[in-house]
Amino acid sequence: MATKTAFWVVVFLLAYLHLGYPALIGIWAALQRARPGHTAYGPTVSVLIIAHNEVARIGARIENVLALDYPRDRLEIVVASDGSTDGTAERARSYVDSGVRVIEFHARRGKPAVLNDLVPTLRAEIVMLADARQEFEMGTLRALVASFGDPRVGAVSGELILTEAAEGPGGTQGVSLYWRYEKLIRWSESRVDSTVGATGAIYAIRQALFEPIPEDTILDDVVIPLRIARQGYRVLFEPQARAYDRVAPSSQAELTRKVRTLAGNFQLFTRERWLLNPFRNRLWFQTLSHKGLRLLAPLLQGTALATNLFLASSPGYRTLLAAQVLFYASALGGYALRNTNWKPPVLALPYTVCLFSWATVVGFFRFATGQQRVTWEKRVS
Repeated sequence: MATKTAFWVVVFLLAYLHLGYPALIGIWAALQRARPGHTAYGPTVSVLIIAHNEVARIGARIENVLALDYPRDRLEIVVASDGSTDGTAERARSYVDSGVRVIEFHARRGKPAVLNDLVPTLRAEIVMLADARQEFEMGTLRALVASFGDPRVGAVSGELILTEAAEGPGGTQGVSLYWRYEKLIRWSESRVDSTVGATGAIYAIRQALFEPIPEDTILDDVVIPLRIARQGYRVLFEPQARAYDRVAPSSQAELTRKVRTLAGNFQLFTRERWLLNPFRNRLWFQTLSHKGLRLLAPLLQGTALATNLFLASSPGYRTLLAAQVLFYASALGGYALRNTNWKPPVLALPYTVCLFSWATVVGFFRFATGQQRVTWEKRVS
C-alpha cells in the first residue's frame, strides 16, 4: 500500500509540475482583467551593458542600442568592461562621441559586483540591464519602460526569442519548445501578479529599488526582481520588448547553461529563505510551483520508476512501466542523435526533459561543492 501511495504521489507531483501548474496559472491569468494598454510614458533610462572579452561583439551591440526608438536626451548608455583583456573597453570607447560612457574594471569580479558598484550611481529613473550578445528590436525600450507608468510596477522583463544556429545541428527542437512553454508561464504569472524572476538579457528595474546582492550571486536576474517584489512592487513580463539570441549550438552548451541556472536556484532557496515563508512572500505559491518543485524533478522521476518496478506484477502497472521505459528509450534516442541534423520531434521532448533533470543533479552537486563560479564564460556560436 505504501508503495502504491508513493507512486501516485510522485506521479501527481510530476503531472502538476509539467502540466497542472501551467494550466492553473493560465486559467487564473485568463480570469484577470486586461492590463491597460501601453502609455506614452517615457522616463529617463540608463542602459547598462556588462561585458567580458566581447571585443568582437561590443561595437554591434552599442550600435543596436544607439538605434533604439527612444529619445536620446532621455537615454544614458553605459558599458562596463569586467576585467576584459581583449580590447573590449578600447572598442567601446570609440563610441564616446556618441554619448556612450565606458567604465573599465581591470580585475574580473563578475556581474553582481559590477551591478553593486554601478547601479546606485546611474542617473536615470529606470535601469535597463543587457548583455553583449543579444540584439534588441527597435521598439524594445519603449515597450519595456511603458509599464513603469504604473507606480506599482518595480521591474519588467522582456522576451528573449531564440533562433536556430545558422550552421551545424544547433540546439534541439525540445529546447525551443521548452522556452516557449516557459514564456507562457511567465506571461500568465505576470497577469496574475508578478513573474518569478526575469530574463537576464533584457529586463529593467526602478533604480531606487535596487538592493545590493552578494557578489557570488549566480542568478542576479532572479534575486533582484524577487527582492523588488518583496518591497511590494510587481514584476511584469512584456512580450512586446524583444531581444534575439541563438539556441545553444550543442546539447553540451545547453547543459552547461542549464546547470548554471539550476545551481543558482539551489543557491537562491538556500539564501533567500523568506521565499519559503507564505507570510513573507506573497508569490509563495508561484515560487514553489515554478522554481522550487523543478529542483525535485530528478528525485520524483527516479521514485516513479523505482516504485513502478515494485508494482510491475499488476497488469495496469506493467503498462505504466512500459510507458516509462518507452519515454526513457526515446530520451536515449534523442541523446544519440543530439549532434545530427535529424531530430525526430517525438524524441525531442523526452530528451529535453531528461537533459534538464540531469542538469538539476549536476547543478546541485556544483552548488553543494562550491564549484559553480559566478563568472560566465561566453559560448561560441
